[in-house]
Amino acid sequence: MMAFRVAASLVLLLTSAVTPVDGLARVPFDADQAGPELLTIPLDKQYVPVLRNGRVVMYKTAYFGSINVGSPPQPFTVVFDTGSGHFIIPSSKCKSEACELHRRYERSASTSAVDIDHDGLAVPADAEERDQVSVAFGTGDIVGEFARETVCFNTYAGKQQHHQVVENGSQVELPGADCTRVRVVFATEMTSEPFSAFEFDGVLGLGLESLALDPDFSFMGQMTRLNKFMDSSFGVFVSLHDGVASEITFGGHDRRRVSGELHWADVHKPELGYWLLRIRGITIGGEPLELCQQGDCTAIADTGTSLLGVPKQAAQHIHWLLARNVDENPEEMDCRSHSGPDIVVDLGDFNITLTAEDYSRPAGLRVITNATNETQFICRAQLLPVDEGPALGDKAWILGEPVLRRYYTAYDWARSRIGFAPSLQPTPEEVAVQGPASHRIVGRPVDEPPTPTVVYI
Repeated sequence: MMAFRVAASLVLLLTSAVTPVDGLARVPFDADQAGPELLTIPLDKQYVPVLRNGRVVMYKTAYFGSINVGSPPQPFTVVFDTGSGHFIIPSSKCKSEACELHRRYERSASTSAVDIDHDGLAVPADAEERDQVSVAFGTGDIVGEFARETVCFNTYAGKQQHHQVVENGSQVELPGADCTRVRVVFATEMTSEPFSAFEFDGVLGLGLESLALDPDFSFMGQMTRLNKFMDSSFGVFVSLHDGVASEITFGGHDRRRVSGELHWADVHKPELGYWLLRIRGITIGGEPLELCQQGDCTAIADTGTSLLGVPKQAAQHIHWLLARNVDENPEEMDCRSHSGPDIVVDLGDFNITLTAEDYSRPAGLRVITNATNETQFICRAQLLPVDEGPALGDKAWILGEPVLRRYYTAYDWARSRIGFAPSLQPTPEEVAVQGPASHRIVGRPVDEPPTPTVVYI
């Protein structure tokens, strides 16, 4: 038996109850698009509370959608994570609390699975010893075994659209045009922290191939090699409002969700496996940020992170630059509505801009000076300190949900580039025409003014 350990960047997090085939929206391709159609998956949203001293100080968010594994199909919900490289779901062998709270894959129920070791060689299904991998996700870990399986977006129950692919020199039949064969990690152990708190079952990594143990673990790599029916790109739309579903679209990008043309930036150092961009410079409130003036900062476009990530070495300074006093010391207010300096990121041929509405922590900070009883009300940013290690260096940013809410992002696998365009949010009239909501919201906090944190000095 061989064991491997890899790191993944799931910080928190892009979520859907298992959506039946009718929940998948199909959008016809334009004439210049490759493939027959776009396939759009509505995403559910989960609010995950962050506690300090027993008090909820903020909420992170997670978005997930449905996918089907095996033959006959077994449905699972997964985070579609551009910051990781493996497809991971719980196995029925897993008896931990976190696994038992979620759907688990039944190996004996699937006729399409091939049990394998780490290098892809088939092993008996009843082998007592199996190669295993350990994957670190933020504060948690999973341990899992490997199998080669059929993965589809649809269930194709009763309406197969068979086509064949070549796998290890043999013909393998796939049930539909949106299916592929991929090596899957089936978790046999899963830590309670953080997985017990999540509604979704697993993680579908959409990072580049070099982020995986082997190219055959890469979902988009396998989809590109084996599936000739869908274009090798996808797009992500994050809704501003819970009444409208966020979406991930495969086979291209959804032009209904963009305002204007996409602006493209090439992936920097694709051999690292991340959707990584080179930053030419950053200004905050119109002033250049010294850390990035040499043009050597980078940024990961990460659908699995719910905050804006900033280099750990500069986090305190950036917090200071983004903090602002509020006059008249209000009893309560939502700091997202209070003006502040813009963050402008130069990606070469275009900029992306975040406003105070995007980066602010909703609750303010009330600072009371004991000696004078003077009070200040301060609005602060909500940032994630990033320390990605030697591979990415100490100047790496993460373009998480604050960027994804403001910009539609398209990921071109074949050309290793990312496109940005301002998101076009549906109007109330368009939402009404769409009919009943195709998604659900989990753990939504009560709508009330955020209570400020009080500090005495």
